[in-house]
Amino acid sequence: MKFVIYGKPNCPFCDKAKALAEREGYDFEYKSLETDFTAEEMKELFPTARTFPQVIFDDQKIGGYQEMESVVEDIKSRS
Repeated sequence: MKFVIYGKPNCPFCDKAKALAEREGYDFEYKSLETDFTAEEMKELFPTARTFPQVIFDDQKIGGYQEMESVVEDIKSRS
């Protein structure tokens, strides 16, 4: 199980997503806008996204922080 978080600097929900992954002990990769990807690449990867972060879980685009939180709760409830 792995999360890939696409975020940007000074984004509270991006910080919350990273903190959630760290706190729960999940393997994750954090990619920052203009450091690891461009705005154009973001549009190609997530054409309908309008907010940050955008999260991929096990190669599946799940949405933003709230969706990530739901996935984590679901995983915890199954354990």
